[in-house]
Amino acid sequence: MDELVSILAEDYAKKMTSPEVELINAVGQATIDTHPHAHMLSGHVQGKFLEIISTLLQPKRILEIGTFTGYSALCLAKGLQPDGLLHTIELREEDAANAKKSFERSDVKEKIILHVGDAKMILSTLKEDWDIVFIDADKTGYIEYYELILPMVKPNGLIIADNVLFHGEVLNPTITGKNAKAIHSFNEHVKNDNRVEQVLLTVRDGLLVIRKR
Repeated sequence: MDELVSILAEDYAKKMTSPEVELINAVGQATIDTHPHAHMLSGHVQGKFLEIISTLLQPKRILEIGTFTGYSALCLAKGLQPDGLLHTIELREEDAANAKKSFERSDVKEKIILHVGDAKMILSTLKEDWDIVFIDADKTGYIEYYELILPMVKPNGLIIADNVLFHGEVLNPTITGKNAKAIHSFNEHVKNDNRVEQVLLTVRDGLLVIRKR
């Protein structure tokens, strides 16, 4: 399935969405221009959604699993309280280095803590209670990440998982490919978890917004 949302609808959504600030726009454009996996970028509409959610919740602690080039972290950090912190974890050293350069240009650079390495190992070292968690990492790890972090999410806190439509592959009558199967299993896992309630949004490649009860 090549096209989940009409290109015309996506273009219209961008036109009707508040513009990105200069730095976030620059990070996004640089990623599109130079990164071989630029399709992984959150992008304008999703980025603004994350920014507005963060601004509404005024979080003290945000966790991001999967930094990529830093775009989504910069969006999420916009809503942090004055003493708030965002921890973001990236496995790939090159992407982490690029993200760090982006963060250094930001007026919230002192609020962003970048960790480089295996998230499953790093998570156990972070003794925080999370207001917002954004998962955008290896798809086969989603259930494990979810189970690791849910006990550390505050009541009424949010977990937002990206790519939960996985290029439309989860919509096929027969799901093939390990990533699509893993994402479908994750979606079912959350649906059957009475500790949370959730809504799946058809923004970009699908966002699952999960509220801890």
